[in-house]
Amino acid sequence: SECSGCKSIFQKLCRSHSEIQVNVRNEVLILIFFLQAAEDVNVTFEDQQKINKFARNTSRITELKEEIEVKKKQLQNLEDACDDIMMLDDGDSLLIPYQIGDVFISHSQEETQEMLEEAKKSLQEEIEALESRVESIQRVLSDLKVQLYAKFGNNINLEAEDS
Repeated sequence: SECSGCKSIFQKLCRSHSEIQVNVRNEVLILIFFLQAAEDVNVTFEDQQKINKFARNTSRITELKEEIEVKKKQLQNLEDACDDIMMLDDGDSLLIPYQIGDVFISHSQEETQEMLEEAKKSLQEEIEALESRVESIQRVLSDLKVQLYAKFGNNINLEAEDS
């Protein structure tokens, strides 16, 4: 049964509610509050801000990790292309099509190899920058976990759900 006194999921928690779901974009992050009968849990505005920040950063980490995986696949494709070009005979004077935007432009084997190496280097730098951002956000999440667990103890679950 739902308590009519609840105006906002974080402003007032009623004993009749056993969990709170926070919808962050298209993903649902579940923050579970186990309310004990003898204990009154008071969530301040500052606590709400920390919980919201935790949810936003958790969602952002998920997005960044997905972006990293896409870029790693692109990097692997570039490495495969480099390997294929190296297997060609040096005597072959083939022009190799290289995609730039929506068009393919033919280049010599050497030029294509150089372009692929440059693209690999650029992609590797992007991956490293994204991984650095993930590490930075993980430090923020760790700090928030310490603060929230210090206040709420076992009444809050901030661990990621395995899906």
